Amino acid sequence: MTKTKHFISVFTIATLFAAWPSATADSILFTNAIVHTVSGPTHSPGFVLIDGDTIKAVGPAGEQPKSDGQKVVNLKGQHLFPGLIAPTTALGLMEIAAVRATIDTSEVGAYTPEIKSWLAVNPDSELIPVARANGITHFLPVPQGGTVTGQSGLMATVGWGYENMLAHSPVALHLFWPSMNINPAADDAKKQAKNRDKRLKKIDDFFEEARAYAKAKSGDAHKTIPSWEAMLPLLSGENPVIIHANSQKQIESALDWATKRGWRPVIAGGRDAWRVAARLAKHNVPVIFEHTFTLPPRDFDRYDIQYRAAGILHKAGVKVAFSEGLARFAASNARNLPYSAAQSAAHGLSRAEALKGITLNTAQILGVAKRLGSIESGKEATFFAANGNILDIRTQVKQMWIAGKKVSLANRHTRLYKKYRNRPKPAESK
Repeated sequence: MTKTKHFISVFTIATLFAAWPSATADSILFTNAIVHTVSGPTHSPGFVLIDGDTIKAVGPAGEQPKSDGQKVVNLKGQHLFPGLIAPTTALGLMEIAAVRATIDTSEVGAYTPEIKSWLAVNPDSELIPVARANGITHFLPVPQGGTVTGQSGLMATVGWGYENMLAHSPVALHLFWPSMNINPAADDAKKQAKNRDKRLKKIDDFFEEARAYAKAKSGDAHKTIPSWEAMLPLLSGENPVIIHANSQKQIESALDWATKRGWRPVIAGGRDAWRVAARLAKHNVPVIFEHTFTLPPRDFDRYDIQYRAAGILHKAGVKVAFSEGLARFAASNARNLPYSAAQSAAHGLSRAEALKGITLNTAQILGVAKRLGSIESGKEATFFAANGNILDIRTQVKQMWIAGKKVSLANRHTRLYKKYRNRPKPAESK
């Protein structure tokens, strides 16, 4: 085997170290900010006191403690938001959709619950700093390619390698629900229905076999099987199963299956979820909505139905989180997460709920709300300062702290901006 020499440019190394947070997190008092706690009132002005990686106190400026030797950061009227969380994304797994060598989203096999998506994340992805620059501090890379595709772990948007980036794992098991569509006019309509039923039965059999393995494991010692071991957090109720389904028939079928068998489902995608909002609310099933900017799927749908969908779901009592999804260019568009929430806020969803849909609701759905999703005492000191409301497309993120450490917002976009702004001017014609 020949040895391959690997060369890393000085520029790449410099970029990595620029993004990497400082070695220690100190006691810091953030003052004179408009603090959007998300879980409670907005303090304008307000303060946040952190000690290391943990928030110690939050409140209005009138209750701000006196500086006791800690560093003071005067945010001068800037808005302080908890870090945004991008669920169900290909960020870190896909770089350029048209270049196969930069795509690592899928594994061979239809049933691979033992796959761990976080192991494949590329920490040097150019798309991660771009997403970070728009307020995204965490993301959930999703394994794709089969039916039961594996497990996902929550990653921070900064870190030397996946070990440093991993915030919580496993978060959930991912199940891509089969298409339920049948063309009744086709000659093989009965065959289509039979094949669909076979796929559904295979899913059911797989999960029941996993349940049998868990039951046997609780008795006599036996050989450990990685694929069944990966199912144990779901079987114990510790983790949910994120079911990727979009059509009304898919969602209804997935709901019937999950609720009858006692699983903890989360619907991801959810294009037609608004059509079954009452059922989702009845069974307390949250939705990770990926279709704010999708065109209406039916010619009789309102032109703005996808904008209004999140508001309809919330009004029915469904917990909603937003995502840019898993489409071809979704990894590149992960940075646009706050604008999906903003568009829904302009069409019936309150601004407070829209903000929850990219922060606290997402953290609750993913099981990390004890540390992330809002600015409150006891939670992780992960937030960013912006010059306006993050739901406003004109707003710019100015500073960010992850786990109490300030991180760089430099990215490919800012580098190219500086490069071309300083391009040589053409000589004036005489």
